[in-house]
Amino acid sequence: MPRKTMIEAIRDAMDVMMGRDDNVVVFGEDVGFFGGVFRCTQGLQAKYGKTRCFDAPINESGIVGAAVGMAAYGLRPCVEIQFADYMYPAYDQIVSEAARLRYRSNGQFTCPIVVRMPTGGGISGGQTHSQSPEALFTHVAGLKTVVPSTPGDAKGLLIAAIEDPDPVIFLEPKRLYNGPFDGHHDRPIIPWSKHDLGEVADGHYVVPLGKAVVRRPGTALTVLAYGTMVYVAMAAATETAIDAEVIDLRTLLPLDLETIEASVRKTGRCVIVHEATRTSGFGAELSALVQETCFYHLETPIVRVTGWDTPYPHAQEWDYFPGPARVGRALLEAMEP
Repeated sequence: MPRKTMIEAIRDAMDVMMGRDDNVVVFGEDVGFFGGVFRCTQGLQAKYGKTRCFDAPINESGIVGAAVGMAAYGLRPCVEIQFADYMYPAYDQIVSEAARLRYRSNGQFTCPIVVRMPTGGGISGGQTHSQSPEALFTHVAGLKTVVPSTPGDAKGLLIAAIEDPDPVIFLEPKRLYNGPFDGHHDRPIIPWSKHDLGEVADGHYVVPLGKAVVRRPGTALTVLAYGTMVYVAMAAATETAIDAEVIDLRTLLPLDLETIEASVRKTGRCVIVHEATRTSGFGAELSALVQETCFYHLETPIVRVTGWDTPYPHAQEWDYFPGPARVGRALLEAMEP
């Protein structure tokens, strides 16, 4: 099975779907001729033409608004917001139009759009290129929210998202774009060598939305993570020698509560890790769900490890989001009687 970066896997997914379905169109800022700021769409315009892959003005609201209109008339737009930090002008279109179109039309119209966004920090992008706004989407009924952690999953999940009849927010961790980083250090360096990249099957395949996966089996405690933090959690479990079960959520909505519940009932302990700020982060929802469904199985309080409640600090980037040392301390705390 070939090995690819997450960038290559995402490009492959769009290529596969554009080849299979003429209604799939790809557009966004610098997406066409240039191939996107991270080159995720490189070569698609040359292969499919300027009516299938094209550049949009620097107008995020216009990009998503146009996609909603296209979707209502039968197309399947897969649009790119250059950074997740830039999505705020488009938030009204996502929430008020895309998420509600099926419901406000009583099913006469659907909105099969995918909004791709590079998310998270770790590339010295500062406050306006490093945010993790997933909780702003998981709060909205009518949206699905996806965060892959491997190239193989990124391709399969993106194909599933493009084929889905409803709007999907597809958040791509920038720190994982070019291969799993070395999660055993608090200041990891992204390796570029091919042997560090994930296997990605050729052709069309689907990773179903709403299905988590156990990345590291264990019996002592459960760690819930997604995106980049999956690797941090596995590194912390290895370094602390705790028999932790690390669950990669992959899809935040719909959420695979069945896998979470089965794991926590088995281990009796739960640690939740995410890069976004703590207050009202998605970890709060996870904590509430675990408390509601697994209360009588919990041996210790649920522990959250998150980013700080502060605007993204450029100079203290590697302290802001959880590293293996901080997650390791949380694992040890959760193991205390």
